[in-house]
Amino acid sequence: MFDLFAIPFIQNALLTGTCVAIVAAIVGYFLIARGLTFTGHALAHIGFAGAAGAVLLGLSPLVGLLVFTISSGIGISVLSKESRERDLAIGIILTFALGLGVLFLSLYSGFAERVYAILFGDILGISQTDVAVTALFTAITLVILLVLFRPLMFSSFDPEVAEARGVPVRTLATGFLILVAITVSMSIQVVGVLLVFTLLVGPAATATRLVKHPLWAIGLAMLLGITYVWLGIFLAINVANATWPPSFFISTLSFSVYLPVRLLSPLWNERRKQREVDTDSAVGQYPLDAIDGQMAVRVKGPK
Repeated sequence: MFDLFAIPFIQNALLTGTCVAIVAAIVGYFLIARGLTFTGHALAHIGFAGAAGAVLLGLSPLVGLLVFTISSGIGISVLSKESRERDLAIGIILTFALGLGVLFLSLYSGFAERVYAILFGDILGISQTDVAVTALFTAITLVILLVLFRPLMFSSFDPEVAEARGVPVRTLATGFLILVAITVSMSIQVVGVLLVFTLLVGPAATATRLVKHPLWAIGLAMLLGITYVWLGIFLAINVANATWPPSFFISTLSFSVYLPVRLLSPLWNERRKQREVDTDSAVGQYPLDAIDGQMAVRVKGPK
């Protein structure tokens, strides 16, 4: 079983999948916090047009993905000065990009496997060059997220107060969409356009249901994403003999974990609230003087 890790294309798949899972966990958490999940979904479909155009020109699909998603992210930010305008801007840019994608596909006369890989991912076919590029963008994205973490967190949960405190909310929003575009472009290599939510939203959505603290939620989302990728690759090779795509197993694992968590989390939250209420009630039964007296005894000790 462990002989698989000595195979070069398996190593490439695991390295790329791990990089993508780590970045997608952080970006996915902020996507959910800022209510931008539809934006991530739209950027994936916009990226398909860019990848198709790159294939038509004989370039790497990753180049087209990055160009189209980053430019579209900036365009969405510029056109949607208010939050209610965002969906309209996304819809206009998305339809235009899909139209370009249809044109590129009609002009492309090569093998259909390359287009299929864009739609559904081809993690086992990633080259060492793609691994190096993905690792580079992962490092850049992580450094930027580390620098912007506090203001990004502040503007995500209370944008009005953040803006009043001098935080450049609009600039942060544009920068964050660029980071989303880079993450989407990397994720498409692993799970494809149609299943990009598997790594971008699935682990983060599950983690936020289980823990409330942001750092714990992001850490858990990273762990879940890496687990999905590694298990998905292992199942695709050992169970399906590489006849089923790893993206199917990755998306299935993500859904299978999220569904019970989503159904059971209201019960856990209700029990947690009930315990907090019981604790407050128990404290409220004691007079304030008695509580102060007990504290004094504990501090001073018995005479």
